[in-house]
Amino acid sequence: MPAVASPVPETASRRRQRLRMSPLERSRRRLFVPFVYPALLVYAAVMVAPTVFTLWISLNHWAGAGPMQWAGLSNYTRMFKDPVFRTSFVNTFWIVFGVGVGVFAIAFLLTMLLHDMVGRKLARAVVFFPSLVPGIAISILWGFLFNYPDGLVDTLLVKLGVDHPPAWLAQDNAFKTILVGMMWLTTGTYTVIFMAAVDRIPRELYEAAELEGAGPFARFRHVTFPLMRDIVSVCSVLWCVGALKTFEFLLTFSAQDGALPSPKLWNFAMYSYGEAFNPDGVPDYGISSACGVIVLVLTGGLAVLSRRILRKDSVTY
Repeated sequence: MPAVASPVPETASRRRQRLRMSPLERSRRRLFVPFVYPALLVYAAVMVAPTVFTLWISLNHWAGAGPMQWAGLSNYTRMFKDPVFRTSFVNTFWIVFGVGVGVFAIAFLLTMLLHDMVGRKLARAVVFFPSLVPGIAISILWGFLFNYPDGLVDTLLVKLGVDHPPAWLAQDNAFKTILVGMMWLTTGTYTVIFMAAVDRIPRELYEAAELEGAGPFARFRHVTFPLMRDIVSVCSVLWCVGALKTFEFLLTFSAQDGALPSPKLWNFAMYSYGEAFNPDGVPDYGISSACGVIVLVLTGGLAVLSRRILRKDSVTY
């Protein structure tokens, strides 16, 4: 008859720790498994498993149906050699950093202007309104506004005496118009967040700064920004995550007759979509997934970098 293994004896320190726990702490320990493990299983099924599967697809040649063919890192090599991908990289850089700097600068400026403004609640609602409208609707609206030559913007410019308004939607100008549209679409969200953070700062600090002769920019530099640094750090992470996934505004604004936009307007998300669902070619889910992996790595890297740049000891007030 096989010997039965004896249970591991409880050490004296663990026994003392268990006896010191209150009934509430013991009940929390017992509820950890039934409450946390189901959430972890759902997270693994919805997030971790698709991510691992995407990584696996990026190492294979696959047209979306049939067997996969092992490719190793050749998908990444082909992707980095593709001039369309390099254009997508540059465009993504402009969206993340160019639009990001503009959005945060305008949001800071609006926060300073609206801080002591009479009726700032109404102004806050007006500024936030574009963020309530779906990006697809905004992109369609911008298409009508800047349509050449009968768009609303060109019509107003002609009435003001401009004989030849710029072709806003031409290939040379379309991406610049898209950047301005994205800036207008997202600035309100961060303005409202910054204003909510400023509302938590005690008024006495601003009064003390005014007594010291500090102007608006000095008060913002030495009072407002240091006390809302944590909020700015979180917003920078949110911006990096959202900017790298920008898709519907580009697709709806610049696509025509069901075709994809010009490759000159692609970013990472459009490149991944174009490789997987290009109606003019054979779908390549391997390269599409490889681009998705690059976006995942860049998202994590930019999130960590922004947190480190804005990291500082917390301020209590």
